[in-house]
Amino acid sequence: MLSKTCEYALRAMIYVAQQSRKGKVVNIKEISENIDSPELFIGKILQGLSKQGFLKSSKGRYGGFFISEKDAETSLADIIIAIDGDKMFKGCGVGLAYCSDINPCPIHNEYKTARSLMYNIYKKTTLIQFTEKKQETKFFLKRE
Repeated sequence: MLSKTCEYALRAMIYVAQQSRKGKVVNIKEISENIDSPELFIGKILQGLSKQGFLKSSKGRYGGFFISEKDAETSLADIIIAIDGDKMFKGCGVGLAYCSDINPCPIHNEYKTARSLMYNIYKKTTLIQFTEKKQETKFFLKRE
């Protein structure tokens, strides 16, 4: 349901939020290694998110990315919409252009309910929730 770009963005933002909470600024190489993503690709993604105000970047020898406490309150839904748009939360379950409340496809009503539930889950989940000590050890940001 999420694009590969969006998956990388979410994992990178979680990693940067975790490191920022410890007072660290992290560079692309470190992020890439810790979330198992292509360096150039994750750099481009994070530069875009930085321009949109989701995180900060600093240049220079010790430069990198960091997330302020305020920015760590960003919901996963906001990041998803910034990367993939709102199609996941508003589009047809099978990708039909004509599907709507007035002209529904066979799965429209059930999918509309599921879509709303999914949006609420992502909207109430923030980056800061992944930085809490009890959460940080429960998951890995690398894919298997």
